[in-house]
Amino acid sequence: MTVKQYYQDAYMKSFQTSIQDQQQDESGCYVVLEQTAFYPTGGGQPHDTGMLKDKWITNVEEVNGEIRHYIEEPFKDISGVFEGQIDWERRFDHMQQHAGQHFLSAAFAEAFQYETISFHLGKEFLTIDLDVSDINESDALQAEALANRIIREGRPIETKWITEAELSDYPMRKQPSVTDEIRLVIIPDFDYNGCGGTHPRSTSEVGAIKIFDWEKHKGHIRLQFVCGDRVLNQLHRKHGLLKELTSVLQAPEEYMVPTAEQLIAKQKEQEKALEGLKEVLLTYEAEGLIGVQKDVYTLIHKAYSGRPIQELQKIAQHIVSKKEDAIVMLVVQNDQKLQFVAAKGSLPTINLRESAQKVFPLINGKGGGKEAFVQGGGEAVITKEELLEKLVNEL
Repeated sequence: MTVKQYYQDAYMKSFQTSIQDQQQDESGCYVVLEQTAFYPTGGGQPHDTGMLKDKWITNVEEVNGEIRHYIEEPFKDISGVFEGQIDWERRFDHMQQHAGQHFLSAAFAEAFQYETISFHLGKEFLTIDLDVSDINESDALQAEALANRIIREGRPIETKWITEAELSDYPMRKQPSVTDEIRLVIIPDFDYNGCGGTHPRSTSEVGAIKIFDWEKHKGHIRLQFVCGDRVLNQLHRKHGLLKELTSVLQAPEEYMVPTAEQLIAKQKEQEKALEGLKEVLLTYEAEGLIGVQKDVYTLIHKAYSGRPIQELQKIAQHIVSKKEDAIVMLVVQNDQKLQFVAAKGSLPTINLRESAQKVFPLINGKGGGKEAFVQGGGEAVITKEELLEKLVNEL
């Protein structure tokens, strides 16, 4: 079996090894090493990346006890000594995040007896699921403050291998899922937890923890947070956004919220006024369509491009409300979609729904409505003019 150097020294950035085997599976080409400092995905912590000689390690997975180091293309010769280089920035980030998760989970357990039931370490944020249906801001801030106090105290982070029989000697936060060799990660007098991840030597190396948000998820609370250098990265990014917003809003940071609220309220007023003007314009447009018709001609039809179907609905409804003997058919093409509206006044006896059903197959479409008003749409497999002609012919 491969010697797991990442357990011997989590700070090992380079190492020398030999290749025991080179194979291919459904995930790609991989090598098995005599010893490795590359951490494989496990326990919520993502895998390491880095270089093995001149090949980039894209993934590391433990499959049936075998640690597989995936490479983009195989080595031509696997004999001799190979040097491995860990992507240290990625590794140390994972160490900070994983250790910080331990602190925060332990803080919630100590302060409120909230158990962590799952953990995910993402590229930007971490999440833990707490076995509780709701929390408030005061709870979150109290747990965050306790976790940051543990960080500032610079307590040692110890690891120890024990047997299942020795578990009773430690005040475990929860029972480990493994029963053979059990690896404990210990923060004395605060947290005792079974874990196979990599961690710093001291709590102080985690730097800080900041909770950003939480939400209900499948009956539990999912908490989003960051640790270590990610706190500074997030602070830098969010400060940059604030600077941009202060420039855009032309307001200092302390007045950004009321300024934004005023702009939103003003926009809503303008949108409401614009909708009123649109209604007036649509009314004039509908009156214009009525006006160009002959007294003996009740069919009003037109094809459009690039208009919302809602506007056609309003035009048709206005016409039939003013002209009892009118039948209105309006078609519009928006990109690769054809839509139509058909309406009639109170005098015509034709059933528009029956007429519309006959043209839906022509455009692979569907729709519905009543005898006096129907709408639908489909694919632009014919022109808008051809669709309008088919609707008129069905009358």
